[in-house]
Amino acid sequence: MANVVVVGSQWGDEGKGKIVDWLSEQADVVVRFQGGHNAGHTLVIDGATYKLSLLPSGVVRGKLSVIGNGVVLDPHAFVEEVARLAAQGITVTPENLRIAENTALILPLHQELDAIRESSNVTTRIGTTKRGIGPAYEDKVGRRAIRVMDLADLPALRHKIDRLLVHHNALRRGLGLPEIDAATVYDGLASVAPKVLPYMDSVWSLLDQKRREGKRILFEGAQGALLDVDHGTYPFVTSSNTVAAQAAIGSGMGPSSVGYVLGICKAYTTRVGEGPFPTELQDETGRLIGERGREFGTVTGRPRRCGWFDAVLVRQTCRTSGIHGLALTKLDILDGFDEIKVCTGYKLDGREIDYLPASEHAQARVEPVYETVGGWHEPTARARSWADLPAQAIKYVRRIEELVGCPVALLSTSPEREDTILVQNPFEG
Repeated sequence: MANVVVVGSQWGDEGKGKIVDWLSEQADVVVRFQGGHNAGHTLVIDGATYKLSLLPSGVVRGKLSVIGNGVVLDPHAFVEEVARLAAQGITVTPENLRIAENTALILPLHQELDAIRESSNVTTRIGTTKRGIGPAYEDKVGRRAIRVMDLADLPALRHKIDRLLVHHNALRRGLGLPEIDAATVYDGLASVAPKVLPYMDSVWSLLDQKRREGKRILFEGAQGALLDVDHGTYPFVTSSNTVAAQAAIGSGMGPSSVGYVLGICKAYTTRVGEGPFPTELQDETGRLIGERGREFGTVTGRPRRCGWFDAVLVRQTCRTSGIHGLALTKLDILDGFDEIKVCTGYKLDGREIDYLPASEHAQARVEPVYETVGGWHEPTARARSWADLPAQAIKYVRRIEELVGCPVALLSTSPEREDTILVQNPFEG
């Protein structure tokens, strides 16, 4: 049986929450391996909606869920999310959730710095959620982060806070901001420590044990491969690696433990925030897709930019993440269109190319080359088998497979978990 990694194959918001929930029924352990509470997953189960930002989707199903070392964790947001789920009848305890002891923490000073940068006219506006994700990763790489394990040794914590503030107070002086008092940081961490520490564990060891026992492990990615700090549309990316390889690094399991990679993509394309978007539709069609698809961010509520399916980008992310199969979501949003366009290539400065260049300026100049396919007027919503789909919708799915060079393993036709067409079970792939 293969362990399964789920990654977004576009710019995030592809519907990973539903697919992870659908797969978690077969899994024994669900692992978050990167990102923070900037990435929202929405689950719709028996008519009830659960919105998760930090916790793995497995907690809703009562599966053992793990926050890996590749995540940056806001301890206060964590406590709030646990309480919010409790109000919906979902109990989160150390019995069903563990946090890696070496997970870096997001502090209020990170959020403040993030917001200042985003509102500044001096730096490039990225379109972040202003939740401190980037500054927290900077401190991790800079070897000055406060980690979960530090909450268990409060006497030593003061020294680590001083080390952190040497950097941050220098930044703040340069920005004309008041310096941060070390005692304030210490008091905030000391107060939240008893609520976080019960969940702390040596996650790499726990996961290795589960692997040896033959347990099925589901790795849950956040955001999308096009937001990867190395392989995405830099600098309009997140601050972590979002490709499938990060599942190994962000959990401590090693690459041999990663089996089947499932890429999630919409039947069209969306993006939140700034940055290039070759197939963006700034017209009535784009607005209609956004309205039908309820394209608003789970975390921020910001409207998402919408456009036609970009086969060039998905083909590229299938390579950079080693995707074995795709889960195609929101096919039903395209019901009723007479014609649907698919981007099959780009033009850059008059020549045709079949990839997205790494250069920021080149990315901004590429023009989509479209192929037009026939639409369908019969509904695909809530279809649960190929026989329920209009013939033209099946042709559209098959054409996407041809263009991206990857088979569709799952097809989602509504937010409800049961409205899913299974072609290949990733756990048996």
